[in-house]
Amino acid sequence: MEIQHFFDRATATLTYVVDDGRTGVVIDPVLDYDPKSARTSFRSAEAVAHYIDAKQLAVPYVIDTHAHADHLTAMPFFKQRYGARTVTGARMGIVQRAFREIYNLGADFPVDGRQFDFLLDEGQELEIGSFRVRAMHTPGHTPAHMSWQIDDALFVGDTLFMPDYGTARCDFPGGSAEQLFDSIRRIYALPASTRLFMCHDYQPGGRELRFFTTVAEQKRANIHLREATTQQEFTAIRKKRDAQLDMPALILPAIQINIRAGKFPEPEANGTAYLKIPLNRF
Repeated sequence: MEIQHFFDRATATLTYVVDDGRTGVVIDPVLDYDPKSARTSFRSAEAVAHYIDAKQLAVPYVIDTHAHADHLTAMPFFKQRYGARTVTGARMGIVQRAFREIYNLGADFPVDGRQFDFLLDEGQELEIGSFRVRAMHTPGHTPAHMSWQIDDALFVGDTLFMPDYGTARCDFPGGSAEQLFDSIRRIYALPASTRLFMCHDYQPGGRELRFFTTVAEQKRANIHLREATTQQEFTAIRKKRDAQLDMPALILPAIQINIRAGKFPEPEANGTAYLKIPLNRF
């Protein structure tokens, strides 16, 4: 099994292709979005596709760990180009329900996750070539957040960052520092050598890109939650930190796209699709 990373510097996001030489899966792909012009492009997705095409991989699935608030998902690109079926966590409807109200999307906007081809819950698996992807429900950042385990690798999405940056924020609708603590403790219970692959690296201090660590390293060195950290200590740290954070730059366009599995809203009479920006809600 080979794991190839792709780093989008604009959003500090990591996309992965995991493959066995014949068949692969894409995890957390990025659709490029310019907030100044509201133009989108497939530059990042094309870089991933170049790798897939060079290896002549079949791609039966494309996976998002959660409804991202910091970038737009490129799931539809891989669905159209490779026939990849879209996959995310089974509780996506909880997130859709919350943001349907925030964006006033109307009662006819589905909140059962049907925009995705497959919704996986705790312990369910996908067979991809010679390996399996196992779902692990890790709420806290969002209630529907999933981590995805492939052999000794766990793709943790926005639960953990590299040890020198800590853990994910919990102040979005449905977020919970207490739940995030429990989710990370579940991760820490995995074998110490388990590799943890990040969805983001913000490169604190200007250090070089790092995108994976181990359970042992996180338990020893994570600046927010080490092996001996109590839930009370962690929630105090996390809530204080969250209160100081600005909202992600792309949260307002990103969420309304990502709860649709990356599809744009239907074009209006002039042929243009429009996003909605709720004023004074965040």
